[in-house]
Amino acid sequence: MTMTSPATEPGLQRTDLTPRIASELHADTDLLVSGVYSQEIRALLEERGVVAFRELNLSDEQQIAFTQTLATQTQSYEITKITMDPLENPKADYIKGAFYWHIDGTMLRTPIFASVMSSRRLSETGGQTEFSNTYAAYDALSDEDKAALENLRVVHMFETSQRYIRPEPSYEELQKWQEFQPNTLPLVWTHRSGRKSLVLGSTASHVEGMDLREGWALLTRLRDWATRPEFVYRHEWKLGDLVIWDNTGTMHRALPYAMDSGRLMYRTQIAGDEPFA
Repeated sequence: MTMTSPATEPGLQRTDLTPRIASELHADTDLLVSGVYSQEIRALLEERGVVAFRELNLSDEQQIAFTQTLATQTQSYEITKITMDPLENPKADYIKGAFYWHIDGTMLRTPIFASVMSSRRLSETGGQTEFSNTYAAYDALSDEDKAALENLRVVHMFETSQRYIRPEPSYEELQKWQEFQPNTLPLVWTHRSGRKSLVLGSTASHVEGMDLREGWALLTRLRDWATRPEFVYRHEWKLGDLVIWDNTGTMHRALPYAMDSGRLMYRTQIAGDEPFA
């Protein structure tokens, strides 16, 4: 179903991809890169979590320019290559954590606002990206759950996410992981807009002040809840697609693909200006 918002600029066509998350936009590339639609795209991103453009085929320069139009503060931009090929990405082992639900920046006080990712090479099988709307997941909780979760805080640790990839690290590996200090964040993020979202993902270690096993059970239950089909959009990549997601109101993960497939994504990021609260 195609739904066009009243504020839609001429030439910008919107299709909502699921009821609770993700919209696809169609627009002239030159106008898009010029920033004509930037305010509307940013508002839609906060409303829907994910905005996708099919087979846009932006150049590196165009992707950086487009990303810049969506920012609200001055920052430097660079393209990060997301690939398992160590010749193209020296941190290929690190990004294996992308296969598990996560929010970027949980080790920071202020996470990035959004990521902009384009597909440059695809895997023949797998490699889709899934997104979970953590605003919608919170809104759908019972009043009892909302009251119980309101003041809980969760300790996030880099080493917790790395154990998904390497359950039995060497002592040297563990020491490197522990160079990242734990970060305690609210389980329920009350945004300056007044909206609330869940802060979950693979870095979540335990609930502060709660029995360890009880806390693990709660975090697992909430992750399962937030990733129910009604809150999730799965993007089936086509070459040249561009997808933007609101990192402050979604979790995401890549689905498995062959490590030697050559899959390559180019990612740019928009700095955040709202700390976890």
